[in-house]
Amino acid sequence: MSKFIGEDFMLENDAARELYHEHAARMPIIDYHCHLVPQMIAENRRFGNITEAWLGGDHYKWRAMRANGVEEAYITGDKSDWEKFEKWAGTLPYAMRNPLYHWTHLELARIFGIDEVLSPRTAREIYEACNARLAEPGFRAQGLMTRCNVEVVCTTDDPVDSLEYHRCIAESSFGTKVLPAWRPDKATAVSDPEAYNAYLDRLEAAADMSIGTYEELLDALHVRHDFFDRMGCRLSDHGLGGFVAADYTESDLMQIFAKVRGGTALTAGETAKFQSGLLFDLALMDDESGWTQQYHVGAIRNNNSRMFDRLGPDAGYDSIGEEPCAAAGNRFLDRLARAGKLSKTILYNLHPKDTEVLITMAGNFNEGPTVGKVQYGAAWWFLDQEDGMTKQLNALSSLGLLGRFVGMLTDSRSFLSYPRHEYFRRILCNLLGRDVESGRLPRSEMAWIGRMVEDISYHNAKNYFGF
Repeated sequence: MSKFIGEDFMLENDAARELYHEHAARMPIIDYHCHLVPQMIAENRRFGNITEAWLGGDHYKWRAMRANGVEEAYITGDKSDWEKFEKWAGTLPYAMRNPLYHWTHLELARIFGIDEVLSPRTAREIYEACNARLAEPGFRAQGLMTRCNVEVVCTTDDPVDSLEYHRCIAESSFGTKVLPAWRPDKATAVSDPEAYNAYLDRLEAAADMSIGTYEELLDALHVRHDFFDRMGCRLSDHGLGGFVAADYTESDLMQIFAKVRGGTALTAGETAKFQSGLLFDLALMDDESGWTQQYHVGAIRNNNSRMFDRLGPDAGYDSIGEEPCAAAGNRFLDRLARAGKLSKTILYNLHPKDTEVLITMAGNFNEGPTVGKVQYGAAWWFLDQEDGMTKQLNALSSLGLLGRFVGMLTDSRSFLSYPRHEYFRRILCNLLGRDVESGRLPRSEMAWIGRMVEDISYHNAKNYFGF
């Protein structure tokens, strides 16, 4: 019987196999958006077992386990690590055709050299085999990244973060570059005045200055932005329910900030004005520093209030929102373009209805000499699966320039997630190979198509971000 994850997994024809094995497979990984914990990298974390490395913090798996009727005690609760792994092994057979099924077996095969299919029957054997490998020095956090040929990762960091662990990594002999990415969402989160003012107190401490006015807020953020830049940051990132581009004046922003700083709740209109103004001012900082800005649009978060009270955010209770994004998104980017301050920009959508919207939005603001100045980003979150990636590639091919795409990312908290890059590359090569075999792309141009695969897998991101 052939292996499930063999050399030609997902590669359906000769052209696809040539593109993958001769071009995509050898490219290093640039993971320009992830949620790894820098402290774990700096300390070269040793994972006690596969449950800790695999299930800890992975809300994709948690959602699947809950859907399979697994009690929370076996997911985020106090059951033993073996019992949690056993429940995951019992869930996986029901997850066939979910990307988790492929990712799980790719990670077992590529990282641990395990070719067996995970099921209740094989769970104990695989658990012990993985744990034995994780006990080896080369399977600590840094070793896992090196094994997967990871050249650069960009973490996700709040303006108040000290970046002390990024400094430790930069001063170490670790060969992978670990850079911060600026994520100022809390600076715009004015809907809860108490929480917002508590955050501003932390920002005051980080910037070593008082924040009593909107101008002082911008000064403090500038101080931190400059610090991030000195620490190697080259990207910002914003998580938005939807774009905001309300009309406002500087006087509006000062008055609204004074109101919320005083502890008074804002109206919906005031919130929209404030967020519109601050997002614009943050984009000016990015342009001044030559950073790329990213906008992840369309999540509705923490929908299960009972479980939010119990577990907090990022526990698997977010879903796709349906805010309109075309008018406000175009308006926001146009304001920056008119001011001559539109930095390189990547747009991501969570609702599939917005795919063509964002691709055509990006096309409105491209201009030379910058290649792909405004880009449509990788399939994100709930769209990060075979069908979603294929639709993303097809839509980008139809309405943009596939050959200029900056490629895939993990968006993950796990050190075992890097085979997701392989998954994407196999999908890309199979798509292009199918077109070659059917005559939709010329076989005479296989050398060029191979170079395009290498660019999408690696070179485009390296050049675009200035790594």
